[in-house]
Amino acid sequence: MKPKDPDYYIQGILSKNKQVLAKTITLVESSLADQQGLAKTIVDRLLPYTGNAVRLGITGVPGVGKSAFIESLGTFLTQKDHHIAVLAVDPSSRRSGGSILADKTRMERLSVEEQAFIRPSPSGGTLGGVARKTRETMLICEAFGFGVIIVETVGVGQSETTVASMVDFFLVLMLAGAGDELQGIKKGVLELADAVAINKADGDNIDKAKLAQREYENALHFLNPTSPNWTPPVLTCSALAMTGIKEIWEMVLSHREKFSATGELEAKRKKQAVDWMWDLVEDGLKLRFNNHDKIKNQLPIMMNAVEKGTISPTSASMELLLLLDDHSI
Repeated sequence: MKPKDPDYYIQGILSKNKQVLAKTITLVESSLADQQGLAKTIVDRLLPYTGNAVRLGITGVPGVGKSAFIESLGTFLTQKDHHIAVLAVDPSSRRSGGSILADKTRMERLSVEEQAFIRPSPSGGTLGGVARKTRETMLICEAFGFGVIIVETVGVGQSETTVASMVDFFLVLMLAGAGDELQGIKKGVLELADAVAINKADGDNIDKAKLAQREYENALHFLNPTSPNWTPPVLTCSALAMTGIKEIWEMVLSHREKFSATGELEAKRKKQAVDWMWDLVEDGLKLRFNNHDKIKNQLPIMMNAVEKGTISPTSASMELLLLLDDHSI
């Protein structure tokens, strides 16, 4: 069976072949047209085997210890016989397009666990700090049989909406004792959070962590909860001392149980799937716009005219869009 045959990848995924899993994800991340077509076929055919995993997004301010926390949580879960996949997204260089891809080396203990799979992927400079194909990768990992999918994002900012839109539970990690805690995170990110965890609550930092916990609890009271059945809790933990990890996982399971019982989990995933479709439609239209021959020729002229002030941006955009007639899209 040849690698260009979708059955090669599908059978490899369903038979839990990690080498084929890595190849499939590489295929999904490819920007080559023929490989994109093959990837779409594979993902579509794997859909019946997806949807059973716990999808957990984790973000936090720089230096909060996301990788250390994920390694501690992942190790705890594998010891409980869970199979987990970590999709660790590294920032890409805007100049070269490269990325550090160091998450696997930072999670040395977890990376050698047979029941764990760590996949670092460059974000490609996307606003969300999440690789453009992370959603497809998540589905592939679910079809493979991973019961927990963890998506680690680059950092805190408005772009974290991207990861919140693809997971069941969004956890925001924070630090204590690093100045004014509430300045370290935007209101928009707190509104997305299903829970906040104060990391590095160990040693001399325990009292500061408890103080930060109260401050965040007070801050969350001023925000409208996204669900009438869930008020985002604030917990403390230490990835280093492995304390609070069990409680955080039990909280994630409690959230899943409540949202499954009320039907909110299913409704949330349906909305995420439709939103995802529209995101891809927008991406596709941008791609076709940029590759349109008439637009390629006219675009420099229009840009020059807008810069000189001989035409308004509104008029220029309308003229360019009119070039996309029915036969060209």
